[in-house]
Amino acid sequence: MTFNSMNLDEFHDVWVFAEQRQGELMPAVLELISEGRKLADELHCELHAILPGHDVDALAEKLGGYGADKVLIYDHELLKDYRTETYTEVIAQAVEAYKPEILLFVASNIGRDLAPRCAARLHTGLCADCTHLDVDLGGYIDFLRKESSVDVDNTNFESKMFDVEKNLKMTRPAFGGHLMATIVCPRFRPAMATVRPGVMKLREYSAEKAAAVKVEKPAFRLDESDVQTDIIEIVKSSRKQVDLIGADVIVSVGQGIAKDVEKGLALATELADELGGVLGATRAVIDNGWLSADHQVGQTGKTVRPKIYIALGISGAIQHKSGMQDSECIIAVNKAENAPIFEIADYGIVGDLFDVTPKLIEEIRKAKQ
Repeated sequence: MTFNSMNLDEFHDVWVFAEQRQGELMPAVLELISEGRKLADELHCELHAILPGHDVDALAEKLGGYGADKVLIYDHELLKDYRTETYTEVIAQAVEAYKPEILLFVASNIGRDLAPRCAARLHTGLCADCTHLDVDLGGYIDFLRKESSVDVDNTNFESKMFDVEKNLKMTRPAFGGHLMATIVCPRFRPAMATVRPGVMKLREYSAEKAAAVKVEKPAFRLDESDVQTDIIEIVKSSRKQVDLIGADVIVSVGQGIAKDVEKGLALATELADELGGVLGATRAVIDNGWLSADHQVGQTGKTVRPKIYIALGISGAIQHKSGMQDSECIIAVNKAENAPIFEIADYGIVGDLFDVTPKLIEEIRKAKQ
């Protein structure tokens, strides 16, 4: 039977593309499996991980431990290293055979390359760089109540065009992060999305679920005629990236360092070093060229949940707050006593960061003695 992405009743289950590199799962895949579990529970269906690669059977148990009911392994020598054309071919064949209702990718370099190619091949929609996903309308309304200024009590969420309750609601930053847009794909399946790393909460690993995960190796067709590129060499970048997502402590700077950028960055770096943390920044700092983009926290940067987040000279625009407000402890330093950052801070210090930060560093050093 010919595949038709508009035959909505034929589609079921939630799928996650389990991105692996050299036999290692990308950490954000486990976050996405955790989120996929939530969506599958809302839809009362199964969560499947699709795992292309070569000799990757050992990864199935880990995927199960974080929520996957089944792992579909597509094993072939031509899938050992990522190529757009081979991975697209395999995923398209899998979707046409099994018809998942939802298909999620991590918004990594590979995910951002692969997902749109698959969406075009399958004639369906794709929402890129999502920061929130919901199927259940009640859960989505709760999200809006907490994270937006929408008057949800006086908003009609019904639609004459589609069933709001059954469609995946995909939320992403729009207009440079100044707005949040929620997108649905009511006419085609699967509903596809790439999801930003670090935004979804990781479930607890379950040894019981890991032991119970089902593994299937479906038949598929792949040969040299599907290969259009040759991999000559894999070279990993030698430039050290800032690991904001994995950091326990982040010291971030904002426009408050403008009067003496060099000194402000030096103080923030020194404070971060004393706490064993890393340096973060707002979008304004990145746009001004004071730090590289891998330091950016916020809707258009990284979403982080460290144990301690120190905000130096950050006013607290919604775009930045949404990227760090789930930190366990937030300490804010700002000259303006009405700065929005104090609304979510556990501890707030009204003062000039150039005066306050050296005192913080001094007290931390005393506490270490």
